[in-house]
Amino acid sequence: MEGLPGGGRTDLGATDERPRSISVSIEQLLDSAPDGVVIFDSTGMIRLLNRQAEILFGYARDELLHQSVDVLLPERGRSDLDGLRRAFLQGATSRPIEAGRDIPVRCRDGSECLVDASFSVLETDDGPWLSAAVRDSADRRDLEARLDALEATSRLAAIVESSENAIIGKTLEGVIVSWNAASERMYGYNAEEIIGHNISELMANDRVHELASILERVTHGESIEHFETERVRKDGTPLEVSMTISPIRDAAGAVTGASSVARDMTETRRAQADRRALEAQLQQAQRLESIGQLAGGVAHDFNNLLAGIMNYASLVSTSLDEEMTKRGLAQDEAFVTLAQDVDEIMNVAKRAAALTHQLLIFSRRKVMHPEVLDLNAIISDMEKLLRTTIGENVDDLQIVLAEDLPLIKADRGQIDQVVMNLAVNARDAMPDGGRLEIETTVFEVDEQYADLRDIKPGTYARLTVSDTGTGMSQEVADHAFDPFFTTKAHGHGTGLGLATVYGIVTQAGGDVAIYSEVGLGTTIRVSLPATCDEASDPRAPNPEVPMAARGQTVLLVEDEEIVREPTRRILLKHGYTVLTARNSDDALYIVRAHSGAIDLLLTDVVMPGRSGKDLSVDVTALRPEIKVLFMSGYSQDVIVHQGVIDEGVSLIEKPFSADDLLRKIHDELLAHS
Repeated sequence: MEGLPGGGRTDLGATDERPRSISVSIEQLLDSAPDGVVIFDSTGMIRLLNRQAEILFGYARDELLHQSVDVLLPERGRSDLDGLRRAFLQGATSRPIEAGRDIPVRCRDGSECLVDASFSVLETDDGPWLSAAVRDSADRRDLEARLDALEATSRLAAIVESSENAIIGKTLEGVIVSWNAASERMYGYNAEEIIGHNISELMANDRVHELASILERVTHGESIEHFETERVRKDGTPLEVSMTISPIRDAAGAVTGASSVARDMTETRRAQADRRALEAQLQQAQRLESIGQLAGGVAHDFNNLLAGIMNYASLVSTSLDEEMTKRGLAQDEAFVTLAQDVDEIMNVAKRAAALTHQLLIFSRRKVMHPEVLDLNAIISDMEKLLRTTIGENVDDLQIVLAEDLPLIKADRGQIDQVVMNLAVNARDAMPDGGRLEIETTVFEVDEQYADLRDIKPGTYARLTVSDTGTGMSQEVADHAFDPFFTTKAHGHGTGLGLATVYGIVTQAGGDVAIYSEVGLGTTIRVSLPATCDEASDPRAPNPEVPMAARGQTVLLVEDEEIVREPTRRILLKHGYTVLTARNSDDALYIVRAHSGAIDLLLTDVVMPGRSGKDLSVDVTALRPEIKVLFMSGYSQDVIVHQGVIDEGVSLIEKPFSADDLLRKIHDELLAHS
């Protein structure tokens, strides 16, 4: 704009192609600008301004020309503009444009406002001038506010749309006006289907009455938090939801609608139910474990007492028979009755031993002699006995055996007991007759089921016994495996049948579960882990063996006199030389001091001080040729691993009869002779 002060007009766009010239004044150019323009020189004197500046400041053009620019500035804004003017007018002639500065200005009526000013330097014949293009910044701030509000609205809309919770807006009459993506996923309706409909369409019939109360509370400005209720999906599926309902207010604060944020609690409730069930199973397992420990301890001590009772009774019976024969009293009624009483003592003791045997199985302290078994073959072998045992109570016995059922490894006698106990239990649950089904299947246990039931994943052989009997309530089923728990009449059951099944199966590494409903019957499923071992050969029955000794010496070590003394007398009576000790220290003294041979160490497992196994190690070190036979009221880890007898270990379980003891000793001496 060289020469701007020297002339008032300029020639624009004259060319050879367009000979007609157009003349436009500087004032016309400035007046066409959309912003106010104020041009002042280095002293601050206003030299030019346009029509928009007049409008903005309220001055006529003649009132401002040749006035200091300070007339447009309040006192607080003059220092800023002076500094800016000096910075622009010093130095090089080429200046960058300074834009977007908020400058306070004073209008003709004395009012003040902020203007958005952009500055540039004009080189003129009179030196550099400063041009300021200004506009009311209120418009810019309003635009920025609208943009911020739009951005916030967009951001809020994005948050609502991406939320995992169903967010629904509705009028105070319950008409749906907004619907996010999570609402579609939760309820099954898309926005086009549901917007404009009443929220009651999502409510279960028995929950519609809640709507009026909710809307009334929201209308009064109340928020409802963590409200749990039931809703219905498009396909009719019920949903359990937890929601918060809040009022929507306009700019004046009046309530114009309601918004609800809902979370589907169906899976949460299911997870909570599963967790409660798992906790109940854990509590049951802990309860059974505690009962099992108590039962095992009691059974151990009781077995020692029973061993004494049985062996003393055996001694009395043998002596009585000998005396009756010697004196010719075999037909004397009084002595015969006395002999029968002694035999009855033996029978009662054996019945008590059977009970403790079941307690030991339940507590998993019963020694197992595992072998590879075919569960199908066991059930087939037992079928005739089962049909005889269940009798006329069962109208129909169905046995369904799966092909390719895997082999299992367990104690044959204990598996027989499982099958029989389950069948008898089912029979007793059908006093008026019914159907009993015994089925085998292959069952694959995955990681999830294994964790839930505390077993190892893999292949299992499953035995299922189902009846159509009276069934049981959940409370009864929860205690079905507890020892001595029974619903049978007094005298008709010990309450150890299912407890024994539980002990056998869990000791074998398996799982047992019960499913029952009152009036519909009961199903019990037993899962036993498959084995890759080869099937065992059937064990031949023990032949009759002579009981008398052949001059052998037995070292008997037992801390309980009630067991030690009758055992000593039985062995003496059958020709053995017997050395006795109350503990391991006494036994070692005898081993070192005795000059003759000692053929067998017969020792209790659990004794005060050192155990029977530790004693056997020391004795065999001194006398390598000696045989060892352990006695125990229940299995311990010192001789067995998890209830399974170690290889090479011989054990006789208390209580034992005289015949059992003599046969076991004979077998042990014969096997190593």
